[in-house]
Amino acid sequence: MSGTSESWRGDVSAGVDAWTHRAPAPPDPVSDGPEADPEAVARKILLDQLTGQARSRKELSDKLSSRNVPDDVATRLLDRFEEVGLVDDEAFARSWVASRQPGRGLARRALAQELRRKGIADDVAREALEEIDPADEEAAARALVRKKLRSLSSVDDVTATRRLVGLLARKGYGSGLAFAVVRDELGQAGRQSDCGE
Repeated sequence: MSGTSESWRGDVSAGVDAWTHRAPAPPDPVSDGPEADPEAVARKILLDQLTGQARSRKELSDKLSSRNVPDDVATRLLDRFEEVGLVDDEAFARSWVASRQPGRGLARRALAQELRRKGIADDVAREALEEIDPADEEAAARALVRKKLRSLSSVDDVTATRRLVGLLARKGYGSGLAFAVVRDELGQAGRQSDCGE
């Protein structure tokens, strides 16, 4: 047993010496190897980013830029990825709207802001947002109000109205629709609405 612990202890002390800088660190074969090909690095970054979820061209471009990939290499690879269909801002916008509108109850205006932040062109975003049915948007607003209304049973109707309209405004709904939905939902809950439009 003592023979084993001595060789093991020697390995630990060498590691401790390297860690505490008492001895030089062992050579790193990766850093001593050849310089990485920027195009191969960029391709790997793009493929890693696209694994799991779609991304906009701007998001991918920003990621490449943050990893110091040369602009000409980034542009060339992004163009190629677009050609083969791996990067498609139109499909990304449609998918984003289809998942965020029902899931989070966001209105067109909020979705348009999110798409703009993702680097989607206004005309592409407009096309994707046109697919939202106004009835679906109103239904989403009603669902948000009903859910929040349960937690507002202890507040007066004026405060409830203010909070519910504020909730819808933060989700991107216009004041006309917000006040109409809140008035209607408060009425169905047997409460008064003070919606002075």
